[in-house]
Amino acid sequence: MISQRTKDALAAVKARGVKLGNPQIRKAQEAAAERRMAIAEDFAANVLPIIREIQATGASMRKTAAALNARGIPTARGGTWAATQISHILKRDGSNGASRIGA
Repeated sequence: MISQRTKDALAAVKARGVKLGNPQIRKAQEAAAERRMAIAEDFAANVLPIIREIQATGASMRKTAAALNARGIPTARGGTWAATQISHILKRDGSNGASRIGA
């Protein structure tokens, strides 16, 4: 019954000529993507000095990930670190092209 009432209400709104949904969806999607990138850049900038400090001891990416986990530093999504994530953080770092894969 709920489904039918919702469909009927949406049909009535459409019949009145109201355009449903976000009329500027592309603009909203672009703004959301920019915000996600900014959050990712901020996180990378905050964790990069710690990664560099660990790497200064000669640690590999795998050992760097283990060290971050041992320190209780969560990933951006609150999980545990893996070598791949260390690689992605280093790729974001524009100050040292040598650490970038494929650079």
